[in-house]
Amino acid sequence: MADPSAAAAAANPSPGAGEEGAACSPPSPSQRGRGKVVIVMGATGAGKSRLAVDLAAHFAGVEVVSADSMQLYRGLDVLTNKVPLHEQNGVPHHLLSVIDPSVEFTCHDFRDHAVPIIQEILDRGGLPVIVGGTNFYIQSLVSPFLFDDMAEEMHDCTLREHIDDDRGLTNDDEDSGYERLKDIDPVAAQRIHPNDHRKIKRYLELYATTGSLPSDLFQGEAAKKWGRPSNSRFDCCFLWVDADLQALDSYVNKRVDCMMDAGLLNEVCNIYDADALYTQGLRQAIGVREFDEFFRLYLPRQESGEDSSANLLDIHDDQLKSLLDEAVSQLKANTRRLVRRQRRRLHRLGKDFGWNLHHFDATEAFCCTCHWGLVAKESC
Repeated sequence: MADPSAAAAAANPSPGAGEEGAACSPPSPSQRGRGKVVIVMGATGAGKSRLAVDLAAHFAGVEVVSADSMQLYRGLDVLTNKVPLHEQNGVPHHLLSVIDPSVEFTCHDFRDHAVPIIQEILDRGGLPVIVGGTNFYIQSLVSPFLFDDMAEEMHDCTLREHIDDDRGLTNDDEDSGYERLKDIDPVAAQRIHPNDHRKIKRYLELYATTGSLPSDLFQGEAAKKWGRPSNSRFDCCFLWVDADLQALDSYVNKRVDCMMDAGLLNEVCNIYDADALYTQGLRQAIGVREFDEFFRLYLPRQESGEDSSANLLDIHDDQLKSLLDEAVSQLKANTRRLVRRQRRRLHRLGKDFGWNLHHFDATEAFCCTCHWGLVAKESC
């Protein structure tokens, strides 16, 4: 999507300051000797994965490490937009489809999996290219300090001492936990992912057992370093692939249509469970919960023989068609909202945490593209 030549120039460690599309700055004395890593960031659908593969034409030894919280799970390849093998162009890809879909996987887990892989790539003289829209995952790689590391220590020290004190701790379900944390401590809530239920629970427990806000407990030098790249274990060059919001919205809508044609609905049907939680593992992915009402009606009818449609997209029942259309519309709307959240977080990384993000506007590349190789419904 973005011009790989311009991105390659930015990734090349030659002199230059952090202007848009400019080369990454020379490493500081504290950075010398650390392995060089390229990090490709951007909202969903911006073209990060394609740019990462294209960079292999400009650098030797490129290996891609996915930092997408849903792509690391096995399953839902279409829905999570994993790069098909034939589009990887022989470039090694890591952390795709490696985790059981029912397992809860946190930023801490990602860091522990990704760091050894990155180090192995560096040890064999390669260039790790980290790609993903999950900014919390990338922060866990870049910053030597993880907010939840200290939370774990505080949790171990305080919970045992106040185990009978349930002040402020209720049996809120997982869906309401993040909203409750935002009400109690919006600063702490900003620092974690809304679906990281284990960490949300930990912060609520800290509040209940100490009576203090989690953000107040984490002060001093450690808090100042949180999320900042200045003391990173790697010498990082950050590439932000972006586009005009209207172009991204249009592209997201088209991409959902392409995914529906490519088998998205069958994928979701295969993992559907009426009793499953949508707050754990792969079922957290946008595009699963949205089809719940449709499958609650469709599957019983299919089993009873009321609806014998072999093709899920070729449904003649008006009620089912209405539910399916509504689900697709909701999927598009929720994906567009995700785009906005991701772009806001990227702005914050530059403004609040001092990340030197090299910004690339890929708007012109969005006119007639579809990741799945299908013809977009609207022409240029």
